[in-house]
Amino acid sequence: MAETKIRARPTAVILTPTAEARVGALMADAPEGAIGVKLSTPQRGCSGLAYSVDYVTQADPFDEKIETPGGVLYIDGGSVLYLVGSTMDWVEDDFTAGFVFANPNAKGSCGCGESFTV
Repeated sequence: MAETKIRARPTAVILTPTAEARVGALMADAPEGAIGVKLSTPQRGCSGLAYSVDYVTQADPFDEKIETPGGVLYIDGGSVLYLVGSTMDWVEDDFTAGFVFANPNAKGSCGCGESFTV
């Protein structure tokens, strides 16, 4: 009888070291009761979907959970389909600071980069 091999499910989102460090910084300043930060893709903006990162106080069983050295990143279960294969980075320059996403599922984005479509 042939042995069945179960392939590990790939991580929904890959975090760069700077994104992991930012999650750690957010958790160091987190409000009381926060268990992690959560990435979701609410409907918003001129292209349809936007990236949103917020504190979370309760785990949802449908959310993906990514352990980082500084804390936990949850990915909204309903957003995983739009994010699979994405890389999440934290970028700071003289004018802006924020998470930046390289999302292979995005078919287009608005001019300001705040929203995307799949």
